[in-house]
Parts: sequence; structure tokens; C-alpha cells
Amino acid sequence: MTFGEIKDFIASQFGPEVIVSENTDNLQPYLVLQTERLAEVCLELHDNEATYFDFLSSVTGIDNGPEAGTMEVVYNLYSIPYDHHLMLKVIVPRNNTTGKPIPVVPTVSHIWRTADWQEREIFDLVGILFKDHPDMRRILCAADWEGHPLRKDYQLQDYYHGIKVPYDQHNENSGFRGEPVKLTSHEDPFTDKREKPEA
Repeated sequence: MTFGEIKDFIASQFGPEVIVSENTDNLQPYLVLQTERLAEVCLELHDNEATYFDFLSSVTGIDNGPEAGTMEVVYNLYSIPYDHHLMLKVIVPRNNTTGKPIPVVPTVSHIWRTADWQEREIFDLVGILFKDHPDMRRILCAADWEGHPLRKDYQLQDYYHGIKVPYDQHNENSGFRGEPVKLTSHEDPFTDKREKPEA
């Protein structure tokens, strides 16, 4: 099925209003769906013999930042027998106030088991809650970690349980601990003509 045919299929099954918008300018076109109807659309795309999207390639959480005030969850679907792809998105308001509820999106983990861990990663790192997920808890950070590290306004906490959270300029230098300073502080250490390091 082509992108247009899949779009028409969704509209015929759920009504045209379920598709909030579409973008066909990208290398991979996508549909933006009504957030609250995401799970039912995905279930039909999985179960219907005409589409049979049996594989969820990835789920990605995106923080568009405090200024934009939105977050996105992107779903890349693939049908192994039919060899067709589909990208779906939902866009939710971003909560910029500490202590207020975080954005909520329906889970699709009951449709594709691979969504289980991917949704937990998004919850942990971006701060989007997946409603009806069977085990909605952090997966990478400690259970009582403060904040969500991939949010654009994330501030690293200074202490965790009274222990100073180590931070140096390691990432700014793009090097590894123990590397000579001359390599990590040089603007372009990997030029086309590299000289043998001094012993």
C-alpha cells in the first residue's frame, strides 16, 4: 500500500478527523493522529489483513522545548509480509511547571511487545507517561532520580542521596579520561594529515 492508500484506509475506518495533519515533504512522510485514538488506530493497522503492520521498528520521544510547548512521540511501523512502512506521530502539550502532571499518551505495548521498554525509556528520559502501560517505571535512571535527562531544559542535580554527582569537562573536550590534554583540547585533532604522536 502507498502512503496515500494507508491514509485513506485510516480515514475510512476511524473518520477523517482522526488524522490531525500530514507531512509528505519529508523523505519519510508521516501522519499526525489524535492522541487519544492512537492505540485503536494502531491495533487496526496491526490486525487488519489489508495492512498487517506486524513490526514496530521504533518509538521515539521528542521534546520540542519550553518555547514550543509541545512534545512528540513518533512510531515507525513496518509490515514484514507486505514490505510497507508508515510513520505516525502524536503531539502533546509540554508541561513546563515543576510538580504538575507530565504529558500522557496511550500505550501500544499490548499491540507490539517491543513498545514496552521503548515507552519506559521515553518516560524515563523525556518525561511522557504512557497510559495503561503494564510497568510504567524508570528503566535507565534510578527510580528516585530527579527530572528527565533528555528534556531540553533539564538541569543535572548536584547531589544524589548526599553524594556529589561527578561532572567535569569530559564531554566538552570530546575525549576519554586519561587522554593527553593536547588531543582533547585541540580544535581539530583528526586532520587529514596526522602526525605521529610524540613518545
